[in-house]
Amino acid sequence: MSKFKQNIYDVLKGKFLVSEDAFKNWKIIIYVVLLLLFMISRSHSTDKKVLKIAALNKEIRELKAEFVDTRTKVMRLELESSVQRRVAERGLLPSENPPKKIKVVKKVN
Repeated sequence: MSKFKQNIYDVLKGKFLVSEDAFKNWKIIIYVVLLLLFMISRSHSTDKKVLKIAALNKEIRELKAEFVDTRTKVMRLELESSVQRRVAERGLLPSENPPKKIKVVKKVN
């Protein structure tokens, strides 16, 4: 059997974990496992942030639509004809006579 084949069989059987110099291998394996766990946790954290950003963007769109709707209602309520209708119910009517401009002249002694 060739050396390469023997090395493959040794790896598959796990001899590199129980040999005399296995301590070096274990350090590397533990390091790689911890690194993978860290990367997985960061990935999940990133996914949560992306989902939160999407939810906030949806809420922003809804609030903008509500703002536009409210602004439209307020603009309709501010129209002169709308105001006249509401105050006519209380007995207030527009003036028959137009307003007169008052001009103040200051006399110099």
